[in-house]
Amino acid sequence: MSIWQKRSFSIFSFLVFLLVCIGCSNMARKLDPYISGPQVIVNPDSIRLGVAKLMDTVIVFEGSGFKAGDSIFITLHGPNDTKAIVAEAPIQPDGTFKAELGKSSISKLTKAMEILKADIVPNEKFEPVVVISQPPIPKGVYTVKVTSMMSALTAETKMNVKGPSIIDSVMDWIGGLTGKIKHKKAK
Repeated sequence: MSIWQKRSFSIFSFLVFLLVCIGCSNMARKLDPYISGPQVIVNPDSIRLGVAKLMDTVIVFEGSGFKAGDSIFITLHGPNDTKAIVAEAPIQPDGTFKAELGKSSISKLTKAMEILKADIVPNEKFEPVVVISQPPIPKGVYTVKVTSMMSALTAETKMNVKGPSIIDSVMDWIGGLTGKIKHKKAK
């Protein structure tokens, strides 16, 4: 083998190793079947504050150990006394719930208003445009708190909120060029 082939093989091996490590670090959390009381998980357990990235991210909250027929609401509690109400869901007959902040219009509006502190307005073609007029919620570790509406049952887990990556910033810049993201100065 030539030196060039050895180096190429080494670089390829490193990239495969890196991809395996990244894949393992993003494994989805699962509810613990041995816990009988209230519990909650969130997938993914880390989000980025890039506008385009967050609007395309599906955030799923799941829980168990709650009373059937009840409902829950989910709040994020974080740095600087930040509080954001992000979801609600009914409790199923088996005591579980699943709330998803996905790609629906209402989910995107919730992510924009509660996490990005932005708004969504239609453009001339009635396509949604995210309007940024203030900073998003601060970066940091947040407590995801689930509160039952008709009982005193609660559950908590942690979620990491990170700033936008370089790729996220490029995607937001492209979103600005295409008119999907606008920045408006606060008065």
